[in-house]
Amino acid sequence: MRILVVGSGGVGAAFAPIAARRDFYERVVFADHHEDRGQRVVDRYDKGTGRFSAAQLDASDPTAISELCRAEGITHVLNAVDPRLVMPIFTGAFEAGVTYLDMALSLSQPHPEEPYGEPGVKLGDAQFAQAAAWEERGLLALVGMGVEPGLSDVFARYAQDHLFGHIDEVDVRDGADLMVKGYAFAPSFSIWTTIEECLNPPIVWEKERGWFTLPPFSEPETFTFPHGIGPLGCVHVEHEEVLLIPRWIDCRRVTFKYALGDEFIDVLKTLHKLGLDATEPVDVRGTTVSPRDVVAACLPDPAGLGPKMSGKTCAGTRVTGRGTDGNAREVYLYHVVDNEETWGRDRAQAVVWQTALNPVVALELLANGSWSGAGVLGPEAFESTAFLELLKDYGSPWSIEERTPVP
Repeated sequence: MRILVVGSGGVGAAFAPIAARRDFYERVVFADHHEDRGQRVVDRYDKGTGRFSAAQLDASDPTAISELCRAEGITHVLNAVDPRLVMPIFTGAFEAGVTYLDMALSLSQPHPEEPYGEPGVKLGDAQFAQAAAWEERGLLALVGMGVEPGLSDVFARYAQDHLFGHIDEVDVRDGADLMVKGYAFAPSFSIWTTIEECLNPPIVWEKERGWFTLPPFSEPETFTFPHGIGPLGCVHVEHEEVLLIPRWIDCRRVTFKYALGDEFIDVLKTLHKLGLDATEPVDVRGTTVSPRDVVAACLPDPAGLGPKMSGKTCAGTRVTGRGTDGNAREVYLYHVVDNEETWGRDRAQAVVWQTALNPVVALELLANGSWSGAGVLGPEAFESTAFLELLKDYGSPWSIEERTPVP
């Protein structure tokens, strides 16, 4: 297996130390628009093995991607950049005839007349529209294979196969008690992606209704997270699980809520009110620039926050319904990562490390034959036990918490 990691930022760089401890692949090429960025990853994590190398790549150019794949003998492409570049990388991998993985689906577009009721172009629509072509060529595009989406979807599949006879709701819930010293506002993940998923109309799926949308930050609830993180306010956010889980999991309803916090929500609302969330370039004294890119440039790089960050992050999936014994059941399957651990061992902050871990695991399963398939598939399409067992072998086990079902 020869892997091309497109993007050497936070997640791409965090992929390196995790993969460096495994032996299922022959080579990893870290590509970035700036080759020196990929080279810094190689210099930090290769440890003289020669299994890592760097390359310059324009990720917006499918032809450049396919040509690099052929030149390097690539078998698998991992997309580790902003979701606005999903389609050129997805297309380049298809043209090269290699396996594709990403951690975020192609972008959505709100409904032009009813944005807070009807979905327009949904997350992943552009990719799933090409599923038949991928399947016909016997190629696999494994989409949404980070932590959320990704591990959260694996949890849903595990619940269906091993814990429940009937599933009512699958509710992905994400929360953290992370603090960043010295910053009044410092998102732990790409602000470009954060704005996209938080300010777009969040989407919900119900069996009787299909997919529908709500206003941003709708239906707040308090969810208690484990490992001392405690109760946090969660709100609806647009996220890929709601588009993936219903395709393979038999349930009545799917939601995603994130513990953003009131201050974070206020900042996002202000950015939207001022038009600073816009992606279309505007003229600034003769220079065209995207307002959202300006916001991103003014904030600290999430990859560099590790030494100033403390606390834990939790990603998980709450499932309710009836257990295999027919009785009401509610469980929360989850994965907690402590920043002190990830930074101390791998010099990667917790959020990007937790995201990067899961595609490494998935690639190992593809390498050893535990996972295989063709078409555009989500993590739910694959047997879950091998993935969760391998997490333990990676030294980052998952957990399950039984909760009292609400009558």
